[in-house]
Amino acid sequence: MEYDVVIVGGGPAGLSAAIRLKQRAEADGKEITVAVLEKAAEVGGHILSGAVIDPKALNELFPDWKERGAPLETPVEKDKFLLLGPAGQAEIPMPLLPPLMHNDGCYIASLANVTRWLGEQAEALGVEVYPGMAASHVVWEEETGRVKGVVAGVFGIDRHGQPTDEFQPGIELHGKYVFIAEGVRGSLAKTIISRHGLAKGKSPQKYGIGLKELWQIPAEKHRPGLVQHTTGWPLDEHTGGGSFLYHFGDRYVAIGFVVHLNYKNPHLSPFDEFQRFKHHPAVAEHLEGGTRISYGARAITEGGYQSVPKLSFPGGALIGCSAGFVNVPRIKGSHNAMKTGMLAADAAYDAVQAGRAGDELVEYQAAYEKSWVAKELKQVRNAKPYLSKFGTTIGGAVGLADMWFSSIFRINTPWTLKHTKTDAASTEPASKHAKISYPKPDGKLSFDKLSSVFISNTNHAEEQPAHLKLIDPSIPIRVNLPKYGEPARLYCPAGVYEVLYAEDGKSDPRFQINAQNCVHCKTCDIKDPSQNIVWTTPEGGGGPNYPNM
Repeated sequence: MEYDVVIVGGGPAGLSAAIRLKQRAEADGKEITVAVLEKAAEVGGHILSGAVIDPKALNELFPDWKERGAPLETPVEKDKFLLLGPAGQAEIPMPLLPPLMHNDGCYIASLANVTRWLGEQAEALGVEVYPGMAASHVVWEEETGRVKGVVAGVFGIDRHGQPTDEFQPGIELHGKYVFIAEGVRGSLAKTIISRHGLAKGKSPQKYGIGLKELWQIPAEKHRPGLVQHTTGWPLDEHTGGGSFLYHFGDRYVAIGFVVHLNYKNPHLSPFDEFQRFKHHPAVAEHLEGGTRISYGARAITEGGYQSVPKLSFPGGALIGCSAGFVNVPRIKGSHNAMKTGMLAADAAYDAVQAGRAGDELVEYQAAYEKSWVAKELKQVRNAKPYLSKFGTTIGGAVGLADMWFSSIFRINTPWTLKHTKTDAASTEPASKHAKISYPKPDGKLSFDKLSSVFISNTNHAEEQPAHLKLIDPSIPIRVNLPKYGEPARLYCPAGVYEVLYAEDGKSDPRFQINAQNCVHCKTCDIKDPSQNIVWTTPEGGGGPNYPNM
C-alpha cells in the first residue's frame, strides 16, 4: 500500500503530524495520503501519562479545541510541591520554584482520552487510522539505507514461529516519508538510530519508569484542580525520582511514582517503592475510602536536550518520544511531542508538494532547532545531570538555581553537562548494596503486581511467540543472578520475569518469562545490566488497554 506519509504510532505526536498534514492540504486545496498505524487495540489504549497538559501545541493545532470538545476538562487550580520524609513533609512555597515549574494555564486530563479525541479529529480529516496494526519491521532500500516503509499486521504465528490456521502475512506500507512515533524505546526507532548513527555525538538517552494508578474517591475528598508533586521518601538521596497526584474529572485521583532508571541498587523494586509511598500520610489522606480502578507503567525519556538524536534519516523522521522531548523539571512532554509531529509534518508536506520523496527532511531538523521545543529543553538541560552528579538535595538545589538564572536573565548558563553512561551501566553488583525489605501490601492502599496487571486489562494471544527476546538465554542465571541478583524480577512492574527453583527452594534455578503479563513499559530493554533482553513488537492489539489513563 502506497502513501505519501506513513506514521508508526497513534499517540499525540503521530496523530498531530497526521492532522497537520491534512490541514495543510485542505488549506491549499491539495491531496495528501496519510496512514497511521497503532499497535493497541484502539487509539489511546497504550497511552499512559500523569497528566498535566500544557495546551501550547494544541492551541496551534486546533485554536478552537474547546469548541470541538477536547477532553481537557479540569484547569489546574492549586500547585503544591512537597519534600517527604519517612513520616512527615515540608512544603516548598511555589514562589520559590522557577516559573517553568508552575502549572498556570495547564489542564489535568487523561492523555489517553485526549489521544482518542485526536484520533477522531484525524479520521474526520481523512487520515487512515489503523488500530491493532503493529509495525514489526522496517522496509529498507538496502543499497542506500533509505526507509521505504514498514511491515504491519502480521498475525497467526505460533510460539514456535510457525503459521497457524489464522496466519496473515502482514502488508508493506510504503511512504514517500515514514514518521517513527512509537514512543519510548521503540523497536523500529532503535534499528533506525543504530543503522544511521543518529545518536553519534550525543549523550546516552536516559530514562525513568513511571507507575500510575487511577482512583475514584468520595466526593467530600475530591478537590478538582489540585496538583501535588513530591520528592524524597521512600527513595534515598542518590536514587532520583518523585511523585504526582492530580484531582480531576469524575472524582478521579491520578497518582503516580517515577524512579529514574540510573539507580545503582539492583535490589530496588520501583513497583514496591510506589506501593509503600502511598502509605505516607501526605498521600494516604487523598486515597483512603477510595477505589483503585486502573494501573499501568511506562518508561519515560529523560535525557533531554543533549540526548536528542539527529531527527531525520533517509526516507523519514523521528518524532515525539521516539526521539525524547520530555521536560523533566516540568514533568511534561506531550506538548513537545505534538509540536515535533507538527514540525515534521510541515517539512514533509512541503517536500511532497515539491515532488520530493525518500530524501532527508533536513528542514525538520532546522525547524526543531529554532522552535520553542528546543528552547524549552535547552533551558533545563542541566537539571537531570545535576541530580545524577550531586544527589537529590544538592543536585535539586543547584538545578533550581540554574533554572532561576535563565528565568531572571533570559540567558542560559554557558555550560552543558553530559550524561556519561547508560542506565543499564549504572547498575552495581548486588554485593555492594543491602537488600530492601518491602512491607506486604494491605489490599487497601497497596497491592501486589498480579492484581495490578489484572486492572491494566493486559492481554496477549497466548500462542504467539514471546515478544521479549534473550540474546543469550544463559545470561540471566549464569551472569545476572550471581552478580546482580537478577534484577529483572524487581524492575519489571508487571511480574513478567521470575527465577524459579527446585522444590528445596535453592537449587536448579531457571529463568521464566511470563510475556502475557507485559504492559509494554520497555523497562527491561533499558535497565537489564547485561543488555540481554530485547523488547520487540507483539501481535497487534495485544498489551494493556488503559481506560481514562
